[in-house]
Amino acid sequence: MRRILTWLIGIDMVLMIASFILGGKVWLINTQIGYLSAALVLGASMFSYSQMVYGRVADGTAVPGDERDILDKMEDPYDLYAEESPVEVTQQLKEAIKEEKQRMKQNRRSAYQILKDSRASLSLLRLGAYLLLFVGFFYLSKSQMLHIPSYLFALTLPIVLIIGLLLTKKGAHDEAGI
Repeated sequence: MRRILTWLIGIDMVLMIASFILGGKVWLINTQIGYLSAALVLGASMFSYSQMVYGRVADGTAVPGDERDILDKMEDPYDLYAEESPVEVTQQLKEAIKEEKQRMKQNRRSAYQILKDSRASLSLLRLGAYLLLFVGFFYLSKSQMLHIPSYLFALTLPIVLIIGLLLTKKGAHDEAGI
């Protein structure tokens, strides 16, 4: 997280200098409002999601599953295409259909369960960051200083930067065998 924050601050300094030189005060204000609000939204989203994951790990609800990867689980949730005899497969299929029908009937979720599952979406920090994004846009629009190209560039820059940093970090972990 410290690495991402360092890069965000460094790129913001470069962005401030470049926007002031290229476009003056209007570009500087547009890029700063766009960049800071997008960075806050991304930071708040990452923080609330990590808190939710840590909470689930602490509760024991997020336990390691089987060795199959996520695509196998999505394509074959009941492991029907495993190396087994056809009789066992049809029996398992019938049982899986019965279990799924029962689960669908009993899967009436309460409002509390829905709220508990959407905790990361309804984080006050994240909602505050989105509010700042909207207020900044409407301020620029109302004061007639909105310059769309510089604002959109500044909005997309933190997204590209964070995704790039996370992918390079993942690539370093993959190379190290982690």
